[in-house]
Amino acid sequence: MSVAVPTRARSSAALVLAGVLWGTGGLAGSLLASRAGLHPLSVAAYRLLIGGVIATGYLWLTGGLRGLPRTTQVRRRLLAVGGLFALFQTSYFVAVSSSSVSVATMTTIGSAPVLLAVATVVRSRKLPTRWTAVSLAGSLIGLALLQWTPGEEVNAAGVLFALLAAAGFAALTLVTATRVEGLDPLPTTAFGCLIGGAALTPAALWFGMAVPVQADVLALVVYFGIVPTALAYAAYFRGLEGAHPVLAALSALLEPLTAALLSMALLGERLGAVGWCGAAVLIDVLAVAYSKP
Repeated sequence: MSVAVPTRARSSAALVLAGVLWGTGGLAGSLLASRAGLHPLSVAAYRLLIGGVIATGYLWLTGGLRGLPRTTQVRRRLLAVGGLFALFQTSYFVAVSSSSVSVATMTTIGSAPVLLAVATVVRSRKLPTRWTAVSLAGSLIGLALLQWTPGEEVNAAGVLFALLAAAGFAALTLVTATRVEGLDPLPTTAFGCLIGGAALTPAALWFGMAVPVQADVLALVVYFGIVPTALAYAAYFRGLEGAHPVLAALSALLEPLTAALLSMALLGERLGAVGWCGAAVLIDVLAVAYSKP
């Protein structure tokens, strides 16, 4: 008992950190796309490439690459993570461009825990616990209230790509929930980002990847690659080592919540009474999810 509690607390803290850092990525990506005039696919490629280069450079400077095993299992894991990174990022940004940030985010983040719960039920042949079902239902309600926009038209293609992004994120969570011997979260993030970014680069070059040589734009590129990508995914993979995959996916609820609060603080956007109710529901959902075994 004295070992399990600290492990659970560390995992929960890492997942919370990942969700909050992801929440800053939406604003950074939106600003980068508008100020640099980049296509969403190019933004996704920059996110993965910069994140991968920074994380790999850190590993090289600290000697973290010396003990990395070069087994078939490690190569397969890194290729799978890289492919899922590319699928998830591409699908999400296509969903954003086809519909809106709110619809894409709500559909992706809301669907991923449900898909994970279904996959867990199929694999274990056991129904989810009462508290898991309550958390899933509450997350969908909270997201709907937080992103509520009366009269907004829903684009079918945007929803389909958001569901594909949710499936990619769910698969990424399931794949990385089982640890490969000798492969830590940071190398997984570093090489997964590099592989995913390399896979997106040919298409991104076709759309255009030229970035203005301006201090604010370059700072956005670096921040986008380091904070909501390299640090956030390293924290997420670390948290997965001691948490249930569905709980890990629920931590992503902090992304739209953080993004909404940042939009209020930095962009002057207002969150109405319905939105504040959604924020309260999401906080309650996370409290239930983290407190129940």
